[in-house]
Amino acid sequence: MSNKFTALLILVLASGYTLAQPVTIKKQNEKVKGESTEGFAVALDGKRDDVNAQWSKFLKEIGRVKLFSSEPVVITEPNFNGTVYPKGIIYAHIFEEGKQTRVWLGILKKDWEEKEIEFANKQLEKLVYRFGVQYNRSLVQIQIDESIQASQAVEKQQQRLINQSKELAIQLSNNEQEKAQLQKSMDANKLENEALKIKIEKNKKAQDSLVRTATQIKKVTEGHKERLRKVN
Repeated sequence: MSNKFTALLILVLASGYTLAQPVTIKKQNEKVKGESTEGFAVALDGKRDDVNAQWSKFLKEIGRVKLFSSEPVVITEPNFNGTVYPKGIIYAHIFEEGKQTRVWLGILKKDWEEKEIEFANKQLEKLVYRFGVQYNRSLVQIQIDESIQASQAVEKQQQRLINQSKELAIQLSNNEQEKAQLQKSMDANKLENEALKIKIEKNKKAQDSLVRTATQIKKVTEGHKERLRKVN
């Protein structure tokens, strides 16, 4: 049992090291309303459904999600550093690619004032990076929680074995005491058995002696009776 938990801990820690890699943001073009639009993407370990659960929540934090079921997702009134841009629009994509899922944020220049475009793109890069870090940390935290659970399970198993060891030691002690008591009884029984044999032998000898005595007495009595008959 302990070996199984140890193997689990090693596996969990090993996967944790893999997840703790630096988040790499890439500039990438995606289709938005038929246009090839430059944006920022990050590839993350995990299936789409797992990543999307956190991605959807994250998008709600950066603006008003207008069309969640659309591809891409449309986010209006984005909030950058506490400032809301009522005319701005952000587009969000998510793609599953093998064992990884890629998330992407981008804008159409026509949705923003020209003076805001460069600033908006810098913020998108920061947002994508922030989500990548947030997501990877959540995966590492899961590994930490699993390792803690495994460690607690090992400790619980160890405590159970310690308690079992104490119980077995008590049982062994009781058994030794019982064995000693039985040995005393057996020794006493053996002595009593020998004593009874001796008494039986003495009893037999005494009976034999009495039989002989009774026979002699009978002979003497018969002799007396014979003499009595001869007396006139």
